[in-house]
Amino acid sequence: MSTKFNLCDFILFGGHGDLAFRKLMPALYHLCSDEYISEETRIITVSRRDISQDEHINLVKAKLEEFLEEGINQEQFEKFKKQLYVVQIDFSNDSSYEPLQKLLNEHTDRHRINYLSTSPNFFGDICSSLNNWDLITKNTRVVLEKPLGKDLKSSQEINKKVLEHFNEDQVFRIDHYLGKDTVQNILALRFSNRLFMPLWNSNHIDHVQITVAESVGVENRWEYYNEYGALRDMIQNHLMQLICLIAMEPPCSIDANAVRDEKVKVLRSFRKMNNDDIKNKTVRAQYTAGSSEGKSVAGYCDNCEVPSDTETYAAMRVDIDNWRWNGVPFYIRSGKRMQRRNSEIVIQFKTIPHSIFGVDEESINANKLVITLQPNESIELKMMNKIPGLSEGMKLQQVDLELNSPHNIDRKPDAYERLILDVIRNEATLFMRLDEVEEAWKWADVIIEGWKNNITSMKKYTAGSDGPSAAVQLIAKDTRSWNDE
Repeated sequence: MSTKFNLCDFILFGGHGDLAFRKLMPALYHLCSDEYISEETRIITVSRRDISQDEHINLVKAKLEEFLEEGINQEQFEKFKKQLYVVQIDFSNDSSYEPLQKLLNEHTDRHRINYLSTSPNFFGDICSSLNNWDLITKNTRVVLEKPLGKDLKSSQEINKKVLEHFNEDQVFRIDHYLGKDTVQNILALRFSNRLFMPLWNSNHIDHVQITVAESVGVENRWEYYNEYGALRDMIQNHLMQLICLIAMEPPCSIDANAVRDEKVKVLRSFRKMNNDDIKNKTVRAQYTAGSSEGKSVAGYCDNCEVPSDTETYAAMRVDIDNWRWNGVPFYIRSGKRMQRRNSEIVIQFKTIPHSIFGVDEESINANKLVITLQPNESIELKMMNKIPGLSEGMKLQQVDLELNSPHNIDRKPDAYERLILDVIRNEATLFMRLDEVEEAWKWADVIIEGWKNNITSMKKYTAGSDGPSAAVQLIAKDTRSWNDE
């Protein structure tokens, strides 16, 4: 049985945008339905649209019906709609904030969560206006959606504007990947099971693979995506965070700063790439016309008015220079219009040193720990096992030991539910601290600059394929292969 939590005012800037309707409002609806949020909490949508309260409620209802797989419960929505409010504000016009001030000042003692689901270009203006209208209290927090810049310099500019009005411990930089149960389970798997602790190092792990593949293209996000590409959009944040959770040392506690201190150490241990490394250890590519889910699809640049040098696929080898991971490569890749949607982490252990079963050591598959994030979250340990029977000699096969939770639940919470609830609880463990963001950009900027100078040429891959052949060659040079089972 869930319990009600803090009473707060949840202010959603950009509340009529795609992210708000697709993810944030459904998450809030579920949190209210499951009584994790008090029924007295107000969900205040801040929009540049001129819309009445009734029109807003009807719009939210329509969007919930569109994006909730199970549909809405009419009785529950009648309760939920009483928590919905809307105010019209021009984010760049400071004088337009009076309606919000009037509404918030009805309950000055409440915690205030300002969720900025807008373009980062508005972050500074919004924070400045909140300050000018005395809407920032000691119990006020601000949530920043990515992208937090296109490089270190622009990221620092955005964060500087926000931190002029908020303290660092009031700022929650969100990465929805960290809200996934299976991602959080990495910490539980590593630090609550003695089985893995002595094996989690270069003595026993051969390499690590992280894949985030999407079957969809850039769709209606072309203008945004063309400014960022796969490296900025996925690798610099999502995949870097996954590497940190896999590679970090045990923190002294689960406290937010204790965990984030260890993640920063990992980022600072990334081996910086020189030009030769960028050429030999990175791949960038764009998808061309092909077939996806049985339908013909256009290539990334087929409808471009001018040529684009933005990558829709990126792969690279990352090395971590510390005692635990010396000599263990991390192979990462992410792409659009891939053959299938799949996000997974593969911990590949070393092969046995000697076989007693009459076959070569290479014939015995190395153990793998496969952590799948999407489409279905799961954890599997791949091990060798005897094939039952009376045949001469002992024959082996690889089997999967499932490490998933045995508890049956009606509905698995979305990542945004966990993250929104953590903001309300003022729990920052799953959010990025400023130094994390900056260290990730410092490392990525070198590659971005190298690609800009065409040190690694742009490759092509057919939509609906497994990516460019250069990515296969990238890992094959080290006598390894991608986990594409």
